[in-house]
Amino acid sequence: MTPPPASPVRSARLEERRRRWRDPTLALRLALVAAFAMVPLVPSFQAMDLALKIALFATLVASYDVVIGYTGIVSFGHAMFFGFGAYAVALALGRFGAPDYGHLALGFAAGILVSAAVAVAIGTFSLRVKALFFAMITLAFAEFALILAVQWSQVTGGEDGLSPTLPGVFAVTYAGRVLGVAVTGRLVTYYAVLAACVALFLVMRRFVQSPLGRTLQAIRDNELRAEALGFRTFVFQILASSFGSVVASVLGGCYALWVRYVNPESTLGIPIMLDVLLMVIIGGIGTLYGGIIGAAFLLTARTLLPDLRGLGAALFPGSEIFQRLADRWLLYFGVLFILVVFFFPKGVLGTVRERLARRGAPGEV
Repeated sequence: MTPPPASPVRSARLEERRRRWRDPTLALRLALVAAFAMVPLVPSFQAMDLALKIALFATLVASYDVVIGYTGIVSFGHAMFFGFGAYAVALALGRFGAPDYGHLALGFAAGILVSAAVAVAIGTFSLRVKALFFAMITLAFAEFALILAVQWSQVTGGEDGLSPTLPGVFAVTYAGRVLGVAVTGRLVTYYAVLAACVALFLVMRRFVQSPLGRTLQAIRDNELRAEALGFRTFVFQILASSFGSVVASVLGGCYALWVRYVNPESTLGIPIMLDVLLMVIIGGIGTLYGGIIGAAFLLTARTLLPDLRGLGAALFPGSEIFQRLADRWLLYFGVLFILVVFFFPKGVLGTVRERLARRGAPGEV
């Protein structure tokens, strides 16, 4: 019996699956993951710390890109959910006696539930307000969360923050051997957080490429047309916002694991949201992977540019002019940002994709 011919949609999906394994950028993505995995071989904690923070914030930016780039929702409160996850893990490990894996799982679960509930509540009452008004409402909620964390010092530790003690293999004092190789708690934490970032990236990639993700992009491009086709755009927008918030919460918990310190400014502060905005602009809105470029650019520049003073003193000892020029590293960072925006108006990855599309190059970056 001859099977019925496949529908156009099913044929397109099958072709996309076959093309996925022939994608020339697949090797690039695998090489990037391998590079992050080999960073601990470098005998420098600064390099390991920078690499993992790039992975963390690249994934956080990707979760924000799901909201702003693939759904068209402008939110200034995304970093708030990052803080919820960080505080949930820190409180679970520090407020219920000796920390164990159960407390760690409880912290992640609590952060996810709180973030999802708050995202649904904000979306239900605010998503009907469009454009700048919704952005201002989310900013007000983020500022309220920051003030609450500072003032509720009996629980959150106030401005002093919390320093959770990690359990088992994540503890600072842990030292073991795997296949004859010495393993420390810091190394285990690095690979655990890196694995979480990779897994979340894969989940988000699947999300934006699923029928749900295609629907969200249709709503972003023309909400009125999507409504005319019968889609309940309000429900889809709440789903996208809640999904991005949950991912941000998990990343906040991972951040608490790595830094082992949580305070309002480092997890709930407005500068965190501004950093996420800068990263998504530099990498490219609606690209998902652009967050890797944006996070690498911003965090590397912020880490290395302050060292210009020491470099200037070594190269030009006794020169006051070079010392003063080296102290102006924030100015150089601003110039670099302006150049990136000028030469890559759609972000680095967005502009590269556009130019490759014009040339008819195969594959997706």
